[in-house]
Amino acid sequence: MKFDPHIFSETHILVVGDIMLDQYHWGEVKRISPEGPVPIVHIREKSDVLGGAGNVAANLSGLGCKTTIIGIYGNDPAGVRVRDILREKNITNRIIIQDSRSTITKTRIMAQNQQLIRLDEETPDPISPELSETILHTIEKNISDYHAVILSDYGKGIFQAKDLCRNIISLCNEKSVPVLVDPKGTDWDRYRHATAVTPNTSELRLVTGTGSHHEKTSLADAGRSVREKLNVGWLIVTRGPKGMLLAGPDEQTIEIPSVAREVYDVSGAGDTVISTIAAAIAAGASFPEAASLANTAAGIVVGKIGTQPINIIELDTVLQREESNGLSSRGLHSHTLEGAQILIKSWRNAGKKIVFTNGCFDLLHPGHINLLHQARSFGDRLVIGLNSDASVKRLKGDSRPILSELDRAAILSALNCVDLVVLFDEDTPLSLISHLRPDILVKGADYKPDEVVGRDVVESYGGQVRLVQLLEGYSTTGIANKVLSAGKNKKKQ
Repeated sequence: MKFDPHIFSETHILVVGDIMLDQYHWGEVKRISPEGPVPIVHIREKSDVLGGAGNVAANLSGLGCKTTIIGIYGNDPAGVRVRDILREKNITNRIIIQDSRSTITKTRIMAQNQQLIRLDEETPDPISPELSETILHTIEKNISDYHAVILSDYGKGIFQAKDLCRNIISLCNEKSVPVLVDPKGTDWDRYRHATAVTPNTSELRLVTGTGSHHEKTSLADAGRSVREKLNVGWLIVTRGPKGMLLAGPDEQTIEIPSVAREVYDVSGAGDTVISTIAAAIAAGASFPEAASLANTAAGIVVGKIGTQPINIIELDTVLQREESNGLSSRGLHSHTLEGAQILIKSWRNAGKKIVFTNGCFDLLHPGHINLLHQARSFGDRLVIGLNSDASVKRLKGDSRPILSELDRAAILSALNCVDLVVLFDEDTPLSLISHLRPDILVKGADYKPDEVVGRDVVESYGGQVRLVQLLEGYSTTGIANKVLSAGKNKKKQ
């Protein structure tokens, strides 16, 4: 699935966590106070932005996701300001006002683009069991509306009662909604069974007690150990200028290097990471693909001063630049039906014509390329239904496929004419076609029109079937046999 700026517009993501107001007082220092050895800052400008879970929501909104936030703030001017900013960013507000609690506020005094001091105001007491129950009930009522849930734990009260975190994760798992956690503290048992947990290096070392020597080996081991202990799907460790480390199922470890950029301020980079990963997962990307995209997004926000969220225009601009330099993060292979449906819906809303073809595409050859280029010329977006390994084996025999489904998807996604690859396990793509409802269905001219699987479905809503002339002399079976034959002849020699 190649990244498209519209990809996140059909996703709805819920953020639950500790909401803050980040205040910035910008000024300059020209002299030292006569009252003591401290600088005098002449304030020139003041600005307010969302912090904590609020910054996570702001990042999601900036990416174009429909966003809802649940948390608590006080009945005070800072709480009113948080509410106003949420409204400005079109973030749905499900926040509960508590008279007994002050809104968490961090005030930073800035001079010459450097932070001189930070002033914190907060009431970090755990929330009451009654309030926990209210939050859980609010989520239960609307859980079917969300494509992903983020738990943003800053240790300021929301998740200090373990049961709330556990109950939300259990609810999400029951409803098959991905739930991602930005952790805090050393007791991570509350995050057990989450879809993903996204600590930074320091947070992981704190919870595992590992030192910094032999970092690469110990960090990977620590990540795998915590992932297995907590039974989470993925542990994604952000490593600052060193990129990311992913510990996933089957003991796999994946390193994603960072793209070198000038760093001004790391405030909020972790919020950008978990937001981008959640948005990409909700849109159908795999975790390695989502993390790669998040790595690019984080590289953008650390180049800003202060807490500033990512936005889709910035991300798309950098991706286009990386693509021209051969460093693209756009090759996101979507293997989920839900993700494909979300993306195709966004294309349709933008007036795009959807073309569909299918096949095994084992050992890509010029005949395949010709078919795909012609298919793409019939519309604006080309979607490929790709037989899974199990499907190919049933159709072609135990010796096939030669290349795995992930390898085949990666090769197809690298073609400029291909916009989306979707795996299917059935022997035919009939169900996939019924769900995706392409405008044009393309097959090779070796088929007769009435032999094309899905023709009746496509024509029932006004779509078309197009047959493409094939290049003669090319077939995967023929290529495979030629390779085997050459190998046998070499052995005889």
